[in-house]
Amino acid sequence: MNAVENDCRAALAEYDPEVESALRGEERRQERGVELIPSENYTYPEVLAALGSVLTNKYSEGYPGRRYYGGQMYTDAIEHLARSRACALFRCEHANVQALSGSPMNQAAYLGLLEPGDTVLAMDLSHGGHLTHGAPVSHMGKIFRFVRYKTDPADGSIDFGELRRVARETQPRLVLCGYTSYPRDYDYAEFRRVADEVGALAMADISHVGGLVAAGTMRNPFDAGFDVVTTTTHKSLRGPRAGLVLCKKELADTIDRSVFPGLQGGPHMNTIAAIAITLRKAAEPEFTVYARQVLANATALARELLARGARLVTGGTDNHMMVLDTAASFGLDGKVAEETLDAVSITVNKQIVPDDPRPPLRPSGIRLGTPAVTTRGMREPEMERLARAITEALASAGNATKLERLREEVEAFCLGYPVPGIARSVTVEARLRAEG
Repeated sequence: MNAVENDCRAALAEYDPEVESALRGEERRQERGVELIPSENYTYPEVLAALGSVLTNKYSEGYPGRRYYGGQMYTDAIEHLARSRACALFRCEHANVQALSGSPMNQAAYLGLLEPGDTVLAMDLSHGGHLTHGAPVSHMGKIFRFVRYKTDPADGSIDFGELRRVARETQPRLVLCGYTSYPRDYDYAEFRRVADEVGALAMADISHVGGLVAAGTMRNPFDAGFDVVTTTTHKSLRGPRAGLVLCKKELADTIDRSVFPGLQGGPHMNTIAAIAITLRKAAEPEFTVYARQVLANATALARELLARGARLVTGGTDNHMMVLDTAASFGLDGKVAEETLDAVSITVNKQIVPDDPRPPLRPSGIRLGTPAVTTRGMREPEMERLARAITEALASAGNATKLERLREEVEAFCLGYPVPGIARSVTVEARLRAEG
């Protein structure tokens, strides 16, 4: 932490000690615990610096060269950098970098490309789709007509024969492939063929695997001729909380108008600066090494969990995540499993499984991923230790003594793996000893 950051934290502690105390508590939680939620990661110190910069003060409605306010010479330069870096990294023709997050980016794509009532073919929520892919509780699910495809319960594969039948029957305007809890990769070329057969646009939401696609370790939808690709910039990309809408050049004006003024007002220029930094980081060779390790760690964690009797949806993983059926494996619903692992300082999230008979807040499984632990420097041997801790904790649900022993082991283990961006005026070990 530099002198300015120290001064800012000191000022915060003096003015609002309640907020500063909660912030300090979150730092301790991240240092002491294992983060296995696949949508969470630790961003770069440079990204944190941009997010807390004076760019927060600046309104920049519009686009570079066409703003509604003066004083845009530096904001224009930053947005140009972010757009050009996104196009180069994802090999696309146009990039909108203003979407405030994942839901707005998808909403902007739908509202720009479709008319109310149009049909969208998308993955079923319980089989891995996201709320923004037309869940009935979402606004998009009320504006557009979403029809569903599912996975084969045996191995998680997509039945393209059935998908093609549904597409021919429903004649979607948009074929959407994307997921939030699907542990496999997509055959984008086959999705593109189905879209072509019914005259639909092809869109992919790669929010979870955006970093892995950028690094070239997972397939890129643009290589299969997709029209639009959306991705968040955190998760496996390690950037700020934001979204990108990437597209072919003939859709550029449509997408830009849909984001602004169609859906949003002024962009958050501090976030766009952070995106530009993130995209530069992702273009460096070290990031490819990181992405490969994320996948290697996921494979290792899945293998070790299976060896300990855990049941994984699709039987394994091709990406950074896996879904553990805790009901089938340990007789626990996902809420109890999540709380049990929280008690031993391992953070996961409850997760529905395909065609889950249980309600969303008490589903049958949990979701785990390896981006954050890989960022901290953990490798395959550490995945074996984590698998043991996870399965022992779940097998010991309700045993306070056993869970407390596991918590102590996990927190001691975490001391060897620093969290990027968290300053240490004293060593972690000394701080933890002082706090008991």
